[in-house]
Amino acid sequence: MTHKTKWLTFAPSGLMVIGFGTCLVQWATAMKQNGAPTGQWVAAGTVALGVFNAGMCLFGRGVAESVLYQLREKSTGKPHRAADRRLTMPLD
Repeated sequence: MTHKTKWLTFAPSGLMVIGFGTCLVQWATAMKQNGAPTGQWVAAGTVALGVFNAGMCLFGRGVAESVLYQLREKSTGKPHRAADRRLTMPLD
């Protein structure tokens, strides 16, 4: 896999997992407010925070791959295709 492919895979996946983790945190909060047993909402909250943090890790990996992709493109001096120029941010 190229850095670009990894970037375009990890970053959106991370954002989706972050959103899912946020929904799970809200679900655990609702369980607490509805009077669920402590062990139940604590376990749900722990899982929710784990999912949220996994999303942060995926997104961070996507950012790292984006930087590696941009550095490689800058160091090789290859002309960018129009589609690649749209997807990159300048490092200057």
